[in-house]
Amino acid sequence: MKLHNISFGNLRRRKGKMLFLVLGLFIGIATIVTLLAITESMSRDIEARLDQFGANIVMVPKSDNLTLSYGGITVGGINYETVEFDESRLGLIKEIENSKNLGSVVPKVLGGAEINGTKVLLMGTNITDEMTLKTWWQLHGEAPGAHGLLLGATAAAGLGAGIGDILIVKDQEFKVTGILEATGGSEDDIIIGNLAEVQQLLGKEGKISLVEIAAFCRGCPISDMVLQIAAKFPEAKVTALTQVVMAKMQSIEMFRSFSYGVALLVICIGSLLVFVTMMGSVNERTREIGIFRAIGFRRGHVMQIILLEAMLVGLVGGILGYLGGNLAAWGVMPLVIKGGQFAGFNLTLGGVAVLLAVALSLLASLYPAMKASRLDPSEALRAL
Repeated sequence: MKLHNISFGNLRRRKGKMLFLVLGLFIGIATIVTLLAITESMSRDIEARLDQFGANIVMVPKSDNLTLSYGGITVGGINYETVEFDESRLGLIKEIENSKNLGSVVPKVLGGAEINGTKVLLMGTNITDEMTLKTWWQLHGEAPGAHGLLLGATAAAGLGAGIGDILIVKDQEFKVTGILEATGGSEDDIIIGNLAEVQQLLGKEGKISLVEIAAFCRGCPISDMVLQIAAKFPEAKVTALTQVVMAKMQSIEMFRSFSYGVALLVICIGSLLVFVTMMGSVNERTREIGIFRAIGFRRGHVMQIILLEAMLVGLVGGILGYLGGNLAAWGVMPLVIKGGQFAGFNLTLGGVAVLLAVALSLLASLYPAMKASRLDPSEALRAL
């Protein structure tokens, strides 16, 4: 009789206990897979949402002077003239080594103007790209087209202007097509128009005051990208908003650490369950093992029989746990994050889950198998 036939026969005879053992492994592996799958899905979702939080690289003209402002408050009343970029050179940004990691590249031109006797700050930009970059903006009305303006909340209140009003800027008429809700940011105080039109109004045709770049992505080398852009624009000061990058990474790592902690706890509980069940099985099979030893089975044969049973149970429990864990993650993900989507089946995670279940079952069964192999045949046969 072959050893694997004995193992299969034992599993068939003890269906109840083996199903209980498979169920225990299933719950343990499914819990681990669910947590890791949800973590992966949440990580992707968090990264996608943080990608929408605007620029994380800013390029401005380099200046030897220190900025005399903080928190929106400028002291000293001193303004320094800066050398602006040529718009025609912005294509160099797309030529950097890590250009595949670039998202939106949004150039802006800034300058002062006077409307109805009030000094205002004009910003010209590509409105479509700007709205894509600043997804938190809430717009009343419509994005401006030709000869249209978008007013920040504070600017609109200061000018007493509303949607549909006509404003005269340097002897040219512009229609207010939209007003931004207050954000508490610098956009509250500015008036936004189309890049080419504002450049013409300010006498800065072909000039750019600053560039905002969105480069969030999985594993983006932000520091390398900053150096690469700076090499293309030696006259520029290129800065990465490291606080936002760090916040993103800390959020993701926090989810991962939590999942790994729970997974470790589940592994310990699963190991204990397998150990107790296999010990009980060995104690119940004292007579059977005694007969095997009496008819010439060696210690290694007895261990092989028990460990083969454990391996089969671990294999079945691991496969079912992986499938069940992914199914649970798919169902739970929309509840964890509104609108969140399941990241999909990860075959690497599946292989690890099955190997973990088999290893867990074998390790927990090792001592019971050793105990069974050391049974004295004469003592075992006394129970007959």
